[in-house]
Amino acid sequence: MDRSFYAALENCPVIAAVKDEEGLKICLESDIIVVFVLFGDICSIGDITRRIKNAGKIAMVHMDLIGGLSAKEIAVDYLKNYTMADGVISTKQNIIKRAKELMMYTVLRVFLIDSMALSSIENHQNLIKADFIEVLPGVMPRVIKKICKITSKPIIAGGLISDKMDVIEALEAGAMSISTTNQEVWFM
Repeated sequence: MDRSFYAALENCPVIAAVKDEEGLKICLESDIIVVFVLFGDICSIGDITRRIKNAGKIAMVHMDLIGGLSAKEIAVDYLKNYTMADGVISTKQNIIKRAKELMMYTVLRVFLIDSMALSSIENHQNLIKADFIEVLPGVMPRVIKKICKITSKPIIAGGLISDKMDVIEALEAGAMSISTTNQEVWFM
């Protein structure tokens, strides 16, 4: 993995997850280095990533949430060739695999809804090719500790992070960074 994404998260462990135009504008004025794009469509994603890159930030696009992009590998090729995206976020292994082949940063998003989801991470950790694993919800310090013990992949805690204590607990549990749409947390 290119160390610049990793270094960016070491220097600034809070990731701005933007879900609309208003959030994007606010994020671009922050000191945040990494931006998770959770909105847009095939017509707007190029402009969104261009604005993020022009602000000197790393643009990570959540492929599963962009209207008009399919869950097929060719959609990753489109992002690589026609936008300024640095990497992708997805719940789909085929998307992560193709992004890695194209030398993009990758984040596998995992929803921990029960013990089976946790077991799946442990049982399939050798198949996970992503640079990072984002676990949601991110307000489960004991579970984050367990995940850190079973995988060598850096962990991002996301979802329901709403205040400084949530950030501190996730980082103390072993998460390398947190992602949040909560704009107050961006400016802590």
